[in-house]
Amino acid sequence: MKRLLVVGGGLIGIRHVHAAQAHPDCVLVGLADPDRSINTDAPRFDAMEDVDCPVDGVIIATPTHLHTAHGIQAAERGWHMLIEKPVAGSIEDANLLGQAVASAQVSSLVGHHRRYHNLVQHLKSVLADERIGQVITVSLIWAMRKPNAYFDQNWRTSGGSPVMINLVHDIDLLRFVIGEISDVAALRGPSVRGSTRVESGAVALAFECGATGTISFADTAPSPWGFEAGIGENPNIGTTGQDMMWITGTKGAISFPSMTLWHGEDWGIPAQQIPLELTSNPGRPLDAQLDHFLAVMEGADPLTDVADAAQTLAVAMKIEQELAAQKNRRM
Repeated sequence: MKRLLVVGGGLIGIRHVHAAQAHPDCVLVGLADPDRSINTDAPRFDAMEDVDCPVDGVIIATPTHLHTAHGIQAAERGWHMLIEKPVAGSIEDANLLGQAVASAQVSSLVGHHRRYHNLVQHLKSVLADERIGQVITVSLIWAMRKPNAYFDQNWRTSGGSPVMINLVHDIDLLRFVIGEISDVAALRGPSVRGSTRVESGAVALAFECGATGTISFADTAPSPWGFEAGIGENPNIGTTGQDMMWITGTKGAISFPSMTLWHGEDWGIPAQQIPLELTSNPGRPLDAQLDHFLAVMEGADPLTDVADAAQTLAVAMKIEQELAAQKNRRM
């Protein structure tokens, strides 16, 4: 039975609290967060340094700029850690965290939980088996309108770019199923809320395998297209069941998350839809990630460690930097 502590009681932190409380192989020793208005029946601590009970592993779900400090603090106490994405606020911080983890000889896992989704695993397998041939292009959309309250009187008001909060998930998804990203270019969209932060934009990607891709993103545009809406795994986001990613190859194409597979030859013959057998797995990715975290604490190789997550962070930061350097266009 593993003893877990959750640090940070925000939207994702509370989901980790519930997952730990429901898991048969771990016990939640508490939630560390100074906000006592958080509605939970978990034992409470104001901060990590106040924890005075045995802990085997910690789930760090605090704002990104605090990940490194909290991760180093956990390493110094000998706690294995699951760190929410992005792994850190900068590459330098990610490297410091990696050094602390290695020095303390504790295990790390980073919360890119989409990798655990059954359909994502199927997609990776389909592409690896070259069911659509060599991957040529990928097009991805993430377009949601976040409620205004999401930005009210918190760190997101100026630092809540969807690149680091949301798009980082899509970047990691693309790295996982297609391969490493070698280059990016980005264009900034308009400011709808009148803030200085990035709200929308378009990204062009080049992959080491030779494929290219595009991402269109916005947190100001209600639409049915986005990973969470298509999959339906996030209780805070409405489910639409619509595809949000389309991948083409030399033998056909596939759309996700419907996993609609097409085969074709040339434009003179219509591409044909091919039935794709999928194994059903009703489990939630966060639960599968927690299962894996418990295994990592026992010595299993992490699916995403600090070093791997730092590569996703590097791509996201390059996009963010390009967008931040561009003029803030207003509607």
